[in-house]
Amino acid sequence: MTNEMLFKETRKIIHENMIKKQRDGKTDFHYTKPSPERYPYQFFWDTCFHVFILNALGEHDMAKEHILSLFSKQEDNGFVGHMIYWDRLKPGRLTDFFQSKFNYKNFYKSHMSSLVQPPMAAQAVERIFEATGDKAFLQKMLPKLKKYYRWFAENRDFDGDRLLTIISPFESGMDWKPTYDVVLGRKNKKAAWDLMLKVVNVDVRNFLNNYDLDRIYEKGYFLVKDVGFNTIYTCNLQSMANICKILEDPEAEEFSLLQEEVTAAILGLMYNKEDKAFYDLHGKNNIQIKVLTPTIFYPVVLKDIPEEIKRGVLQTHFFDSKEFDAEFPIPSVAKNDPSFDPSASVFIWRGPTWIVNNWFLHGLLIKQGHKQESEKLIKSIRRLIEKSGFREYYNPFTGEGYGAKDFTWAGLITDMIRMEEEEKEEQSCRNGKKSNSYNC
Repeated sequence: MTNEMLFKETRKIIHENMIKKQRDGKTDFHYTKPSPERYPYQFFWDTCFHVFILNALGEHDMAKEHILSLFSKQEDNGFVGHMIYWDRLKPGRLTDFFQSKFNYKNFYKSHMSSLVQPPMAAQAVERIFEATGDKAFLQKMLPKLKKYYRWFAENRDFDGDRLLTIISPFESGMDWKPTYDVVLGRKNKKAAWDLMLKVVNVDVRNFLNNYDLDRIYEKGYFLVKDVGFNTIYTCNLQSMANICKILEDPEAEEFSLLQEEVTAAILGLMYNKEDKAFYDLHGKNNIQIKVLTPTIFYPVVLKDIPEEIKRGVLQTHFFDSKEFDAEFPIPSVAKNDPSFDPSASVFIWRGPTWIVNNWFLHGLLIKQGHKQESEKLIKSIRRLIEKSGFREYYNPFTGEGYGAKDFTWAGLITDMIRMEEEEKEEQSCRNGKKSNSYNC
């Protein structure tokens, strides 16, 4: 499949999944559903992914409208939920129902969930500016972004160590990640229906506590400092510093300092020197959860992580044929982990390949000189689309597509192709180097 065909098919799916409502000449909302039926809401990090895709496609005005729609329901304290239920009554799925505070008014109007997702908004906004040079858009978004990231620093850094805590498996975006089994008290590594009950019970308890974060922290039912979530947070603090510098805003230094402090905490608390891996933490004592998922690699994209640590993590795990090397990488848990299941299941993120991991690590591998491996990631997505179309996730051995159909994430290949083209330009003309907002 040629690049032209990939871009054409991606544009087709994005537009077919797109929803826009206007009233009195003004846009109420404008977003892209991750898939036509299974995921009808506006999701936070999916919207950010769609911005990267839309920019790669040259659809910059649509990218702006997607972000503005995402922040249109922002609360006064800066909070933005992980789902916005536009023009809907309470969601039909039981799991969705318990992810919002109870408010009878929410049955009758658009509203947000009470959970969050990885905070990628600053990167998405920075990418729009890189593509358009639109300072007016930056100026419009900066106050919203400041409130948003301050909300995280003030409300989810429970322990004062600069790392953010998630209170539900659904907040990481990787809902059934086997790391969380430890926190849920599961000894059986294979997914079973008790896992479903335990995960839903986390949200039920949060719901019964009316999403009062102080009470939830005190109860300590599910407190996880997820490596992927915190790495994305760190990257976005750097993007915030970059945006502030562009606009000559004096708070650039504040965001830059916070980014350095979060990176130091990731290195000091999450990195395991003996295992050469970055692990999720749980509880109030920051206990490392020693399960190998692709997020053990995420911090190697951070500029302040020492090069020898980056090389050690990649050499020890990424290139290990027993762990993450597969015909269609990257499996969502190491192949030799007892929880590994590459087949279709309601318990996703426990073996199948998800495009987001390839996208996140692709830029790093290019910059680290691992050209063969970076090319393998992008070729894998190309082959997956040729074989199975745009699917939610894929079998890492056969490439068979699973889950939702016409799922937009595979369209991230357009951003990866764009990055490869940029890298070639940089190599030929280093003095014209552009910033790369997801290789922080």
